[in-house]
Amino acid sequence: MNQLDALKQFTTVVADTGDFQQISRFQPQDATTNPSLILKAVQMPAYQQLLKDTLAQHTGASIDEVMDHLLVRFGCNILTIIPGRVSTEVDARLSFDTVATVSRAQRIIGMYQAQGVDKARVLIKIAATWEGIQAAEQLERQGIHTNLTLLFSFAQAVACGDAGVKLISPFVGRIYDWYKKSAGAQWDEAAHAGANDPGVQSVRRIYNHYKKHGIATEVMGASFRNVGQIIALSGCDLLTISPELLAQLQASEAPVQQALSAVQAGFMDLPALHLDQPTFRFAMNEDAMAGDKLAEGIRAFCADAQKLDALLHRA
Repeated sequence: MNQLDALKQFTTVVADTGDFQQISRFQPQDATTNPSLILKAVQMPAYQQLLKDTLAQHTGASIDEVMDHLLVRFGCNILTIIPGRVSTEVDARLSFDTVATVSRAQRIIGMYQAQGVDKARVLIKIAATWEGIQAAEQLERQGIHTNLTLLFSFAQAVACGDAGVKLISPFVGRIYDWYKKSAGAQWDEAAHAGANDPGVQSVRRIYNHYKKHGIATEVMGASFRNVGQIIALSGCDLLTISPELLAQLQASEAPVQQALSAVQAGFMDLPALHLDQPTFRFAMNEDAMAGDKLAEGIRAFCADAQKLDALLHRA
């Protein structure tokens, strides 16, 4: 059995890509997209016609509306390949606007429903700012499920659990990147591999907390840099993985053992924790890594959204 098939025994495997032509060979349950992945995909020759068709069908619409139609078009194509859910992201430029995020999410869901897609097959991705988490709480009450992304801290995870969001995406690789860069020449790669990886440790802490306290929010590790990080989180609810790393898993027959267990978490002595807005913001302020990476991630997604805007203008 290859590692990918072995991993699927313990964890729901999700494809992290906008290039839906790559997905079928890995047979994932779900798929995730983001502005950067869609920008990358839409510039490929294989998707030029999809871009042209979307523009032709929505002549006269605002750029932000055309962008959402494009995202939904990719999502609909992905849903013809996978049995589960697709994650589609709200414009990152709305990350600090609860009202606008709710409105944009409702519009995206409406676009999916107009294409005959049940809203249960869509997760709306929202940056895990305080404002984004409040928007997700409102959407969940409306039956619109959410995926809180750019999640780097335990505080973000606790607030998401309190808000009853469907799923969170803690970013393993970007946490790893920050600690490695911070350590500089003192970084010991071998000593920080596998279960000792700071990104892996962050997800493990969140997973154990949720399972210990019966929090229904699903944990989906994301943003992986290597196969070792993925294997170290075997047993997590879901893992979203790039096609490149999925291919590496598929090509290897190295053993895979379950690393996380809800049963084991239930026996752990972990205190309950709840955060209001002041304590959330203070916790984020105290966590330099989380503050840095959240701001950096929003800036990067905003930059790619602007590039996508420009591409739509030119096309």
